[in-house]
Amino acid sequence: MTFRLYDTATRDVRDFVPLQQGRAGVYVCGLTVQSEPHVGHVRSAVNFDVLRRWLVHQGLEVTFIRNVTDIDDKILTKSAEQGRPWWNLAYDMSRELDRAYTALNVLPPSYEPAATGHVPEMVTLIEQLVEKGHAYAAADGSGDVYFDVRSWPAYGELTRQGLDDMEPAEDADPRGKRDPRDFALWKGRKSSEPATASWPSPWGPGRPGWHIECSAMAGKYLGEAFDIHGGGVDLRFPHHENEQAQSRAAGHGFASYWMHNAWITTAGEKMSKSLGNSLTIPSVLQRFRGIELRYYIVSAHYRSHVEFSFEALEEAAVGFRRIEAYLERARAVVGDVPATGMHCADFVAAMDDDLGTPAAVAAVFDVVREGNKLLADGAGGAGAGADSAALRGNAASVRAMLGVLGLDPADPAWGPAGGHDDQLTSAVDALVRGLLDQRAQARAAKDFAAADAIRDQIKAAGIEVEDTPDGPKWSLINGR
Repeated sequence: MTFRLYDTATRDVRDFVPLQQGRAGVYVCGLTVQSEPHVGHVRSAVNFDVLRRWLVHQGLEVTFIRNVTDIDDKILTKSAEQGRPWWNLAYDMSRELDRAYTALNVLPPSYEPAATGHVPEMVTLIEQLVEKGHAYAAADGSGDVYFDVRSWPAYGELTRQGLDDMEPAEDADPRGKRDPRDFALWKGRKSSEPATASWPSPWGPGRPGWHIECSAMAGKYLGEAFDIHGGGVDLRFPHHENEQAQSRAAGHGFASYWMHNAWITTAGEKMSKSLGNSLTIPSVLQRFRGIELRYYIVSAHYRSHVEFSFEALEEAAVGFRRIEAYLERARAVVGDVPATGMHCADFVAAMDDDLGTPAAVAAVFDVVREGNKLLADGAGGAGAGADSAALRGNAASVRAMLGVLGLDPADPAWGPAGGHDDQLTSAVDALVRGLLDQRAQARAAKDFAAADAIRDQIKAAGIEVEDTPDGPKWSLINGR
């Protein structure tokens, strides 16, 4: 089956055919680094990380660009409120964002350009638009430069809107605009803004508008035409509409496919700082592991809105721990297995169908059930050589499929292989085993009150015990 994805521009699921055979260029709009990242922010990064991993699995060489917007009205406003330089706020929040991505095993992009490092490219692109008659400098001496939306008849095609039905652009003061829907390419410096937040240009000192940033950076690293442009669904208009208009007006083919992930909502509203309903990554990771949060995000289709709750996250975490428990039991029987097993047909079909991760996760569970049956039937025991080989292949398949989803528990990204963490686990295991031995002795003596008291003592320490045919198994409550 050919990989197919939903193209927002055509509103249809299309076969993915890269512009250059064997290669794929992907540009994803990163965050404006104004504050700590929350769960809603990282969803986009996780979703497009899965896209990237699947493209690589299909044998494509992927150039993956994700930008950082480190100069913006919001950054200037928040830094002023906090009494700190804007660049210090942007840098600190960029580091917080990097930590969040690392905690969720989001692969580093091929390159992560910052807007402030590409102002010359933006100025060049604006000059091209002015020369072609698609942009103009405001006549009021403000230093502003605007894109003339009426000069580009295709404006609105991405979101299928008519120009006369659009609201005025709110990305800049209306000073000097010919049409209220014209959007800012360059913002002349205001006396209220710090001098460090401006750069020289043919129109005077100022800074780039938000939309021109991504067009310039995508063009620099992926060329005038590339395969996939992604981002959150809230970016379709005006950001992506404006990106496409200005890029194509400059003569660039720009993106062949547009992909947009849906929101994570709370109480039916988009999770955002402005609504006061955000959940920062550090606070969530105090209650759940990064791998569990990633599993929660991946379990939903990227185009489906997700209503966040800790109850739903707990339910997802419990489900993922069942997969981990199977892999641990299989490892105890057949030893370490590689993450290079075969992907089952249902998993491949699901991923090829517009990154159908819910069905892909279901396929993983189907394979896990087969593995648990092999364990129950005694795979790896005496005279079970064929079953042992089947168990090894089954576990390798589970690891391979989880790897594509960025969820392989044995991936070193989730923690060091060996070292302090393993030493701590061994120490806790020895202590818990001692208590379990005491519990077993109490049960053998039919002193069930003592046995239950020991179990309660273990649970109070945050450890859950499961009685299995192979003896008691323990795990940390909440997987921590």
